[in-house]
Amino acid sequence: MAEQKTPELKMPEVKMPDLAQMAQLLSHVAEKSQVIVKEFMNRQKDSGALDMQDKMALGKSFMEMTQKIMADPAKLAQAQSALWQNYLELWQKTLPAMFGQPVEAVVREQKGDKRFKHDDWQDNVLFSYIKQSYLLTAGWIQDMVADVEGFDDKTKKKLMFYTRQFIDAMAPSNFALTNPEVVRATIESGGENLVNGLKNMLGDLERGKGKLSIRMTDLDAFELGKNVATTPGKVVYQNEMIQLLQYDPSTPEVFKKPLLIFPPWINKFYIMDLRPKNSLIKWAVDQGFTVFLMSWINPDEKMADKAFDDYLKDGPLAALDAIEQATGEHEVNALGYCLGGTLLAVTNAYLAAQGDPRISSGTHLTTMLDFAQPGELEVFIEEEQISSLEKRMEQRGFLDGSEMATTFSMLRANDLIWSFFINNYLLGKDPFPFDLLYWNSDSTRMPARMHSFYLRNMYQHNRLKDPGGITLLGTPIDLRKVKVPTYFLSAIEDHIAPWKSNYAGSLLFSGPVKFVLSGSGHIAGPINPPAANKYFFWTNPKHIADPDEWLKEAKQTEGSWWPDWQKWLSKNSGEKIPARVPGTGKLPVIEDAPGSYVKMRLVK
Repeated sequence: MAEQKTPELKMPEVKMPDLAQMAQLLSHVAEKSQVIVKEFMNRQKDSGALDMQDKMALGKSFMEMTQKIMADPAKLAQAQSALWQNYLELWQKTLPAMFGQPVEAVVREQKGDKRFKHDDWQDNVLFSYIKQSYLLTAGWIQDMVADVEGFDDKTKKKLMFYTRQFIDAMAPSNFALTNPEVVRATIESGGENLVNGLKNMLGDLERGKGKLSIRMTDLDAFELGKNVATTPGKVVYQNEMIQLLQYDPSTPEVFKKPLLIFPPWINKFYIMDLRPKNSLIKWAVDQGFTVFLMSWINPDEKMADKAFDDYLKDGPLAALDAIEQATGEHEVNALGYCLGGTLLAVTNAYLAAQGDPRISSGTHLTTMLDFAQPGELEVFIEEEQISSLEKRMEQRGFLDGSEMATTFSMLRANDLIWSFFINNYLLGKDPFPFDLLYWNSDSTRMPARMHSFYLRNMYQHNRLKDPGGITLLGTPIDLRKVKVPTYFLSAIEDHIAPWKSNYAGSLLFSGPVKFVLSGSGHIAGPINPPAANKYFFWTNPKHIADPDEWLKEAKQTEGSWWPDWQKWLSKNSGEKIPARVPGTGKLPVIEDAPGSYVKMRLVK
C-alpha cells in the first residue's frame, strides 16, 4: 500500500508592509476617529432611547421562544442529537481530506449563494469544514425556530426574519480570519487591506454623521443629466410637491393621448431612466408616446404636515391640469410604479367618484393595493415599531431616507449589506461604479404625517381595499369604481411587493384587467428592455380569482414584457399627430430635464 503524502499548502507570496505608508494611514484614521466618535455619541443621545423600545419588544419575543423550546426537553434533546450526528458525519468526511483525499461535502450552500464562491471554500479542507459547520448550524437554528409552536403567524414571521438576520451576520465570510479571500489578501498586502478597510469604515461613519452608511458604489462616478437620467426633456411645470417633466419627442409623429408616469416618492424616478439602453422612459418616447413624468420633491422638516391628500392634489391632479395646458388633451394614459401605482389607483378612484375619469387607462408596475400579505415587510409594521417610528418622525418631521434604505437592505442582507462589508472593510477595496446602486443609495425622505397615514391605513389596517376605507380630499375612495382598462405587471421574485398580493389588488377593479407576471424581482422585472433578451413573462386572458390557477394556465413568453405593453397601450392612445415639443404649448420651459428636485441628495 502506497504511503499517503500530506499535500503541500501553496501559500501566497508575503508582502512586507510599507511602514511609512501604514503610519500615514493610521494617523489619518486616528484624526477622523475623534470627530466621528463624538458625532456617534451625540447621535445616540437623540435616537437610542426610542430605538430601545423596538429592541425590547423583539427581545421579549425571543425570550418567550426560548422558554417554549426549553419546555419540551425531549424535543430539544432530539434536535441536539441530530445536530451532533451531522457534525460527526462532517468530521468523518473531513478527516480523509486532511490526508489528500478529495473534499466530500455533507451540506452545500443554496444555489445563488455568493458568499462562498471563492475556490478555497470548496477545495481547502479547513475552509470547507468551517463553511459546512456554519451551514449545518444555521439550518439547525432555523429549523428549531420554525418548529416552535404557540405563536401567532405575525410573531412567527418576525422571529424567523430576525433569526435569519443573526445567521447571516454570523457567516464565516464576514470575519477576516475565517474568510479565505481576506486571509490571502492580508498576507499578500502585508495587512494594508485591513488598514484601508478601517479608513473606508471611518469615512462611511463620517458621511453618515456617526451612523454607518456603507457605500455600495462610487458616489462620484455619476451625475444626473450627464451619465444617468439623460433622456432629453424639459421641466414645464412645478409646485411645492412636483416638477412635471415633458420629454422631447424622438419620432415625427406621436399618439394623440399623452402618457403620464407616477414614480414612487419612496425612491427617485430615474430607476426608469438609468442609461439609454435600459431606460423605460426613452423606450416609451421612441415608441411614439408623449411622455410626462412627475418628479417628486425630497421633503424636509418644513413639509412634516404634508398628507397623502397633498400628494394626490399637488401631484397627479395638478399634473393633469398642467398637461391639458401643454397639449390641449383632457385625458391621458398613466403608468404608476410601486407606491406610484398605489397613488394611480387612488387617483382613478377619486376621479371616478367626481364623475371626471381623466385617465383613460392605467398601467401598474409591482403595485400593492391589497396589503393582506405584504411579504417580509410585515415584520416592520406591528404597533410597537410604528409607534416608535412615529415618535422619531415627530422629532424630525420626516422619516430619514437612510432608515427606509436599511429596511429594504435587510430583506436581502447578504447581497445589500454583507457583500459590501466584505469588499469595503475586510478586503479594503473601493466599491465598483454601478448606476443601479447609485440610484439605490440616493435616498428620499417621507413626510411624517403622510408616512404615518400610509403605514397605518394601508399596511397595518389594509383599508384601501375596502369601499370607503380611506377618505382623501373629502372623497371616500372605492377602487371598485375604477372601470378603465388596466395593465397590471408583477414580478415573480419580488420581495417588496409579492406578486400574489399584487394579483389580489388587481381583482379590486371593475374594468378590464390584463395581469402580466414577469421574471426576476422588484427592479429587474419591470426594468427589462427588449434588447437585453432576458427573462420571460406570463400572460393569461382569464382574470380568475386564484393566482396559482392563473399561473398554471398562463402562457410563458421569452424576453421583455415591454413590447406586449406597447401593443396594449397603443390601442388606448388614439390616432397619430405631429410630435409635440416641450414649451410650444401654453406652458413655458422652466429648466432642462431631469430638473432640480431629483438632484436633492441627502448624503454624499
